[in-house]
Amino acid sequence: MRALVVLGEGGHTKEMLTLVDMLGEQDFEYGYVLVEDDVVSEAKIRHQGPVFRLPRPRGKEHHFLRDVCRTLYAAWRAWHILRRFRPQVILSSGPAVAVPVCFLGRFLGAKVIFVETGSRVTRLSLTGRLMYRVAHLFFVQWPELQERYPRAIYAGRLF
Repeated sequence: MRALVVLGEGGHTKEMLTLVDMLGEQDFEYGYVLVEDDVVSEAKIRHQGPVFRLPRPRGKEHHFLRDVCRTLYAAWRAWHILRRFRPQVILSSGPAVAVPVCFLGRFLGAKVIFVETGSRVTRLSLTGRLMYRVAHLFFVQWPELQERYPRAIYAGRLF
């Protein structure tokens, strides 16, 4: 099974790579999506696979029109990655780059599994609120979130 793993930076990467370690290599061929300027995450990958890079959909300074244009450009690039790698499942924990990848991946028939980042205890992140409607499986790491979002699955903390 081909699994495309969307890595953010810092905690998002740690959570996803912990999940990949738990899943192991026995039934998966992994591919990874990182933002173009992330120089740290790629070095932490232990289960090898192709690495694809996308531009950030949102900048550090938010400007609505610029963010829309950047997201559309990231979606265009994500489309090519998805057509090339053809994942059956997409795994993510919440960076903004996951939004175009997951939306398009679902459109192309991939199953989307989203794990809300462990730093969210009482309220979903913006990416989490979007993915709650898109993901086939939506995991939270705190029982308080499961109470507020009934479709969410609480399975404990990743680390």
